Amino acid sequence: MRRILHVDMDAFYASVEQRDHPDLRGRPVAVGGDAEKRGVVAAASYEARTFGVRSAIPMARAKRLCPSLVIVRPDFTKYRAVSQQVFAMFRDVTPLVEPLSLDEAYLDVTENAWGEPLGTTVARRLKDQIRERTGLTASAGVAPNKFLAKIASGWQKPDGLTVIAPERVETFLQSLPIDALWGVGPVTARKLRARGIHKLVDIRTVDPRMLHDTVGSLADWLARLAHGIDDRPVVSERHPKSSGSERTFADDVTDLDDIRDTIRTMARNAAAWLVRHELYARTVTLKVRYDDFTTITRSHSDAPTRDANAIVARARALLEKTEVGERPVRLLGVSVHNFGPEVTPAPEPQARLPFDV
Repeated sequence: MRRILHVDMDAFYASVEQRDHPDLRGRPVAVGGDAEKRGVVAAASYEARTFGVRSAIPMARAKRLCPSLVIVRPDFTKYRAVSQQVFAMFRDVTPLVEPLSLDEAYLDVTENAWGEPLGTTVARRLKDQIRERTGLTASAGVAPNKFLAKIASGWQKPDGLTVIAPERVETFLQSLPIDALWGVGPVTARKLRARGIHKLVDIRTVDPRMLHDTVGSLADWLARLAHGIDDRPVVSERHPKSSGSERTFADDVTDLDDIRDTIRTMARNAAAWLVRHELYARTVTLKVRYDDFTTITRSHSDAPTRDANAIVARARALLEKTEVGERPVRLLGVSVHNFGPEVTPAPEPQARLPFDV
């Protein structure tokens, strides 16, 4: 039986700011963009969450929910440094660490450097180390698989530790609502409840065809999770599948020169990322969101490249396939995908001399 941990830092960005700025402790804090410029909440302290402030909501809405909210601009260089410190602790325990973001990861501690037979003990020691070395708290879930460990880590936040031992799995599953399932968002949850599926275990008894009609390709996956089955291993190294950037404008943009300049900058940044990672991309994708929130993407695939001028040219050519210039633009994005090796042109055949054999 595997022993899997899911460790999740508590309100990570906001907690780092509260740690480094004592005047913010105990106050509702949101890390993110300016409320006057369409900023979005990247992280909210637990004091802010009591007002309904959550990550990914517009900062203007967060400010309405909590007029006393303190808004802090993000410092990702600082957050990455703390993240590296935390992940170094993880990797001192086991090489099987699967990052999900800067502030959370899966760890397979079935075998570990401490020789601890219990995942609970490993989780408790890691939580103590994180607190001692960073001044921050983390919540952890311990379970026989990734699905259950992730649910468990959020069970008693902040600074929580929830253990689902193999003999407790069925009892735990019986208590879970349908939207606890991985892949079930609000829309899918409403569809399932409309079919009389309110709890996780209800999925076990429904007609598989009805489930497939309701959630499509998710049906088989959800059926397995409803039985607590998740055989996915912890994968320590993930190969990136794409890279890119987006920019949301404070005011809708119509000037084509400004738009082209933005695209050039993002395309060159994508090319620089490819160079740093020693990769070549076959596909360039342009994303455009108009002022009415209509979002489109245009893609072009060709020989693998990481040449900045080539990627800029592809991105600009895709721009011609949009209504940019005719409709105001709210957001632009450029990304590269479909990585592969560089294609070396075949050498020109050499003429044979009369005496060649």
